[in-house]
Amino acid sequence: MSNNNLYEIRNLKRYFPAKNGKVVKAVDDVTFNIARGETFSLVGESGCGKTTCGRTLLGVYPKTAGSILYNGKESSELSRAEQKEFKRQNQMIFQDPYSCLDPRMAIGTIIQEGMNVHYDYTPAERNEKVRELLYKVGLTADFASRFPHELSGGQRQRIGIARALAMNPSFIVCDEPIAALDVSIQAQVINLMIDLQQEMGLTYLFISHDLSMVRHISDRIGVMYLGSLVEVSASGPLYEKPLHPYTKALFSAIPDIGKRSTKERIRLQGEIPNPMNPPPGCKFSSRCPYVTDRCSHEAPQLQELEPDHFVACHMAAVLNK
Repeated sequence: MSNNNLYEIRNLKRYFPAKNGKVVKAVDDVTFNIARGETFSLVGESGCGKTTCGRTLLGVYPKTAGSILYNGKESSELSRAEQKEFKRQNQMIFQDPYSCLDPRMAIGTIIQEGMNVHYDYTPAERNEKVRELLYKVGLTADFASRFPHELSGGQRQRIGIARALAMNPSFIVCDEPIAALDVSIQAQVINLMIDLQQEMGLTYLFISHDLSMVRHISDRIGVMYLGSLVEVSASGPLYEKPLHPYTKALFSAIPDIGKRSTKERIRLQGEIPNPMNPPPGCKFSSRCPYVTDRCSHEAPQLQELEPDHFVACHMAAVLNK
């Protein structure tokens, strides 16, 4: 494992049992790394496995197969003491700021919950820590006595960020943290997260389907389709030159606001296949305009087509000459 990698995920699988003995392959043979201090984003259509992947990394879902190395050690083999430290260092910001905060608890109590488990603070120290965290996320100390119903969506999400920061984490899974917010607030939350990352040396796994916003926060991006990664690259090269047909179609739908667009919208035919019965071979073959006989029976593997730019497509080398 590279000394610069906080996480190294190899052939990760997370399957859920379904009816008639079948399984839903929510995450299917996924491999990627997350370097210390970077933002690695997972993008794709709803239901592609992004959130399941993030929750499996944190141990919310047990893995079905594969390897998750955290700081060079298999996360499923940690001792009880190491597991407690792992939970402290690895936090999550949830998608819905309206349902992830207990409406019966004051904001200060919500932020203090994790502290009471992991730190031996005095009451005065806890209160001071809460004030510091509120200030850090752009709120004032008086928010500690308020309740969630008194806050806007953007303010609630800032509380969710403060709650995660209360653990002094090294890694945060950001599960579509701006999806439920007004467009005018989304950029504020993204900029806050970027500032906090630089100030605290945080590492993010950022999960989203908002491709226009992902570009501003990501160092590298993995594109998922039906539980599998189809493309992984640094943010700039991926947006400038996507190599996989699915990525090309996704990016063609990003609106060019404020200028006259010259790009052609790529419209995929058909629906996303049932994850309990995906197509044999390449999972994208039923919707791909470039499908060949090989695609219908042989699953492509991620290969480095350009420097640090990986794509899982039999036709990618031909299509991108």
